[in-house]
Amino acid sequence: MLVTVVEASPLRSLSGVRVELTDGLTAVIGPNGAGKTNLLEALYFGLTGRSFRTGDRRDLIPFGAPLARAEVTVRDTATNAERVLLASVSRSEGRRHLLDGSPTDSQTIARHRPPVAVFSPDRLALVKGPPAERRAHIDSYIAARWPSRGELRQRYGQVLAQRNALVARAANGGDVSGLDVWDATLSEAAAALVAARSEAVEELAAPFAAAAHELGLEREASIEYVPRASGSAEEIREGLATRRDADLRLGRTSWGPHLDDLKIAAAGRSLRRYGSQGQQRTGLLALLFAQRESLLKAQRVAPLLLLDDVMSELDPDHRGRLVERLEGGGQALITAAAEESVPRRALESPVWMAASSVHHAAAA
Repeated sequence: MLVTVVEASPLRSLSGVRVELTDGLTAVIGPNGAGKTNLLEALYFGLTGRSFRTGDRRDLIPFGAPLARAEVTVRDTATNAERVLLASVSRSEGRRHLLDGSPTDSQTIARHRPPVAVFSPDRLALVKGPPAERRAHIDSYIAARWPSRGELRQRYGQVLAQRNALVARAANGGDVSGLDVWDATLSEAAAALVAARSEAVEELAAPFAAAAHELGLEREASIEYVPRASGSAEEIREGLATRRDADLRLGRTSWGPHLDDLKIAAAGRSLRRYGSQGQQRTGLLALLFAQRESLLKAQRVAPLLLLDDVMSELDPDHRGRLVERLEGGGQALITAAAEESVPRRALESPVWMAASSVHHAAAA
């Protein structure tokens, strides 16, 4: 799948902006404040209906405007068919996410767009933030890598909510007789999710280590799945039964894959706890590249990479290596404040941004 056009009218500082995109790598260049990050956010918003910078979509609405709006055209490279995704949010009417002008569910929309992966200073929470960020990220990779497993996270979440509700009632003097049934149901959903996460991280481990080394993480890098519960469904069910009294005291399920983590490390030391910001940036980049490489190898739809300010802490050699990786397939956008910070072969079809305009130009 190829994103061919992104339009923002309006969104944050952007108004009446329309950018045509090609396959491969596009460099978005302009001074600070020109709206480069806003353009990436508009593309992400149009595709997913969300922002990668804020949990409140209303933040995208420009001051004095009634709404924020982004429209993205996606072409299926196998059939040449085009689909249009439109996302909008207003203070009075809430949000909308449309496919070809009609509302539909998020799963249907996801089938008609590429996966999206973002590198930005805000996204460093994926490395240094709470485990929930990393769980969600690896689960989104599972959905892209094995579409038939795309519902595992949602399924587990639904069953967990039901068990938690029953545990909370039982903790307040309610009937506990139904817990055996929900333990069995939860353990089946948990075992499937744990198995998928284990397989995903095992597949990503080698390309992650290679990408991290190539991008400048000098110490041996690794990723490791750290499950709170593991084993067969029967083993997980036994674990839930063992911890039932503790759950009743807490009023919630205190054990299971909703508490898992992904350890991102260098020389065995967690980047979350001990890594510098530069190491954390490299770890995030390496994870995105590992996922991209694995999806391409599996002949899945490669994620659209949105890399914001990615060059600022890389030396010229590692900038060149990053561009080489981006040339390996798939579509990507990178932002930079100065043309000089972008390797020349990444400037074949740049987008130039100023405070009041956006235009395309051939490389000098």
